[in-house]
Amino acid sequence: MVTRDATWAYREEFGDEFARTYFRRFGEGVVSSVGVGTYLGDPTDEADDAYRQAVVEALESGVNVVDTAINYRNQRSERVVGEAIEAADVDREAVLVATKGGFVPFDGERPENPGRWIREQYVDTGIADADDLVAGQHCIAPDYVDDQLDRSLENLDLDTIDLYYVHNPETQLAERSPEAVYDQLEDTFARLEERAAEGDIRQYGVATWEALRVPADDDSYLSLAEIVSRARAAAKRAETAATHFRAVQLPFNVVMADAFTVEAQEGSGGAQSTLWFAHDAGLNVFTSASLAQGRLAAAGLPADVAERVEGETSAQKAINFARSAPGVTCSLVGMGSPTHVAENVAAGTYPPLGADSFDAVFE
Repeated sequence: MVTRDATWAYREEFGDEFARTYFRRFGEGVVSSVGVGTYLGDPTDEADDAYRQAVVEALESGVNVVDTAINYRNQRSERVVGEAIEAADVDREAVLVATKGGFVPFDGERPENPGRWIREQYVDTGIADADDLVAGQHCIAPDYVDDQLDRSLENLDLDTIDLYYVHNPETQLAERSPEAVYDQLEDTFARLEERAAEGDIRQYGVATWEALRVPADDDSYLSLAEIVSRARAAAKRAETAATHFRAVQLPFNVVMADAFTVEAQEGSGGAQSTLWFAHDAGLNVFTSASLAQGRLAAAGLPADVAERVEGETSAQKAINFARSAPGVTCSLVGMGSPTHVAENVAAGTYPPLGADSFDAVFE
């Protein structure tokens, strides 16, 4: 489990190599504001080897956040992350490990008949109720998430997962009302509160794609205020001292800046953006898609933005723009190859935009 003392020691070891605010608070500890993402890539042994080398190199270069999910690359990403943490010359307690559960994962490779495989492995065994599955592949019911958490612990070969996300809960809105989704989230949060009390996870949250960056009238919208309220109710049900709901994940980059520009959340003072709501609520924000899945590295930022952001390469500028947003704890970047690690990590040697400069981009 990640600890305060180990993360501060990690910062002492690597901090002088980076610019101001590279390391940021996470609870009582600190984490790097650039993190390793493990979503992209084929489910092959060759990709596994590349990821393993990349994660080890990142951990040994000043990045102590690794993000994955049980469905990424058919469970291969979780397994490789576990192997890399074991192999890296760093203290396990200095590394924040995050994973997610929600999408039904295949095991190593895609089966010839995915629908039949899911039915045999999950429905017929009672792990998932057919009525809880949306599009035959997504489930956030408590028993199902409980099972996925156990599998993730085994895949990662860890005693405790530092941050566990309910993965893309807005997927459920395709077949359920918002109220029904909130109800199921509360039930699942109550189970995660119990798992936190047992020491299997340290904290939990929601990882989203659309839910927290679209307007309130969008079919994919979920209210962060309501999600936080349900987490507090879950903590009371589980009789824990305080909620362990502490983080959200959402996409943020220069072409997907809705989490900052769209005032879709209702705060105490009125409508505000998700980033500001999360900041006011004391939540950590981890941003995904910092490079827009590679597009910004290839095409570069818009010229008027690129001239404001420091960095030698387009990728570095894009990463630094993402981690300049208010309230962002860490910006995740896919690092499926060792050749990308040095460039991405080096983004942290440049300072992010100050608040006024960041705001000016949107004027």
